[in-house]
Amino acid sequence: MRWLLFLSRLAFICGIFFLLSLSVAIWEWTHDEAFSSTIIIIGYAIGLLVVPVTVLCYLGVIIAGKKLNNFIPRWLVIANIIFLFVLLFYIFYLNDPYYHQK
Repeated sequence: MRWLLFLSRLAFICGIFFLLSLSVAIWEWTHDEAFSSTIIIIGYAIGLLVVPVTVLCYLGVIIAGKKLNNFIPRWLVIANIIFLFVLLFYIFYLNDPYYHQK
């Protein structure tokens, strides 16, 4: 199950970069275009793929009857689930019909 630990760490890093990309989009605190585009690509593009896949793998391990705590630390599982909820909230917020009205 080392692959799941690796995937969990990757999802955690992508979740952190997603939060950073949200902060770049809101406050524009970086003026280096290459740096901000790297943050955005890792946060949005890779994060939208890796975080849900990781949580689905967690679900698969739980359904298989194995304990998830034996393979991955609990804080990492909780953090990735929180990142998934933040991603879903952001996606639903952007697709809200009242978001685009003025």
